[in-house]
Amino acid sequence: MENKNETIRKAPIGVFDSGVGGLTVAREIMRNLPNERIVYFGDTARVPYGSKSKDTIIRYAKQIIRFLRTQDVKAIVIACNTASALALEEVEKELDIPIIGVVEPGARVAAATTKNGKIGVIGTESTINSHMYPQLIKEYRPDVTVFGKACPLFCPLVEEGWLKDPVTEEVAKRYLKDLLKEDIDTLILGCTHYPLLRSLLSGLVGDQIQLVNPAYETAKELERLLKKENLANEGEKAPGKEPYRFFVSDAADKFKNFANSILPYDIETTRKINIEEY
Repeated sequence: MENKNETIRKAPIGVFDSGVGGLTVAREIMRNLPNERIVYFGDTARVPYGSKSKDTIIRYAKQIIRFLRTQDVKAIVIACNTASALALEEVEKELDIPIIGVVEPGARVAAATTKNGKIGVIGTESTINSHMYPQLIKEYRPDVTVFGKACPLFCPLVEEGWLKDPVTEEVAKRYLKDLLKEDIDTLILGCTHYPLLRSLLSGLVGDQIQLVNPAYETAKELERLLKKENLANEGEKAPGKEPYRFFVSDAADKFKNFANSILPYDIETTRKINIEEY
């Protein structure tokens, strides 16, 4: 019979986002932690989070965490920059399991990456206005200057699947124009949708600017955390039936189609739940 610790180690990781963007974090967890199971929740009924108030984001985050707890998760990843910036500190106080966001890992790596001390951050309006990235980066490197730029049109363009479209390229050029004038050498993709635009953005900014992908850095941070807390599943690859389960608050089929276009694993079912009940 399994002991309690083994059962906990085999429990899934809860991952949540305002919609499909957090799938880039789920994708990195699948690639880097193949033994771990995932329960993913995308708040597709209430997307986007980027233009909502702090109080609203905290309320949403608490509801989603209550739902994820019903799935017996052993740790939670807030796979959304806006919710990480605005709600992580608040929800962490009420939890007895580990929780991490995507802002801190990205900030730490950017601080270590920059050579000239000039870092750009692109994200939603809420993420940029929260000043969370500059705050955290300066804890690691007080001498660094951080330039933020809100790029609200990127999320709908990504969700439309226009990843290499001329329209997206034109929008990106406009958004990046001011940042590039600042002589940045590092650019944080400060929204989980943005790694899907990585090749387009990379082409626009050139080789002299390093792109930091917080989705990847978060998966590596999660790996360290699980080992430290003795929660890593050392057993077989993502055990059990349905190692990856997906839930949304609306538009399940649209979500499933998008997920299947970017994940290394085919999703057969996405379940819709009423998140307002939690």
